[in-house]
Amino acid sequence: MMMRTLSLVAAGLLACTGGFGQGNSSSAPPAAHAAQSLPQDRHEGMSVSADSYAESGRAKEKFGKANPVPFGILPVEVFLRNETPQPIHINLSAIQLEVHFQNGAHQELDALSVGEVADAVAHPKGPAAPQSRRFPIGIPSGAEKRADKLVDILQPLSLDADIVPPMATIHGFLFFNLSQEMSLAKDASLYVPEVTTLPANKPLMFFEVRLGPQ
Repeated sequence: MMMRTLSLVAAGLLACTGGFGQGNSSSAPPAAHAAQSLPQDRHEGMSVSADSYAESGRAKEKFGKANPVPFGILPVEVFLRNETPQPIHINLSAIQLEVHFQNGAHQELDALSVGEVADAVAHPKGPAAPQSRRFPIGIPSGAEKRADKLVDILQPLSLDADIVPPMATIHGFLFFNLSQEMSLAKDASLYVPEVTTLPANKPLMFFEVRLGPQ
């Protein structure tokens, strides 16, 4: 009876572990270890690392037919590591890519939504001219179906969680439109300005990670 009870307890613990392991949030070593060798900014118990996928071949391995690089969109995998005992909130909508030009000018780019990326890949020449509907309302066209399928590929890979649990790492991709100028990625910086600890809402200093050689 004692052995049977211990077996049931062990099975329950394994089930709980599997449940907490779902999604892009993880306290397991692989994500944190992968981020250690990447460009990063670290202070106040928080680190932000970034890995840009400017090469189409590498992005193709990750995104398959949803690869956005040939369409001028740069995927950046972002790793957010919280080494404190409090949750940390990231305002994802405030994250920008700062692009630096050779003439000294710079430009801040907001991240694209997954839907915008999917539309750009599905409609590389832009949206088609309005036409009379050939199908009943509610039945998507072939182009719309393709965009929906691309969203299904991109969404699980995107960074969509804005809370980093204590002593954990979350990671995922953000997408920025470089208008076919992928060479700009090596001189670009990921800017993460709005980071606060919870529940105190204490702001942390901004994070800035240069994507190119350090």
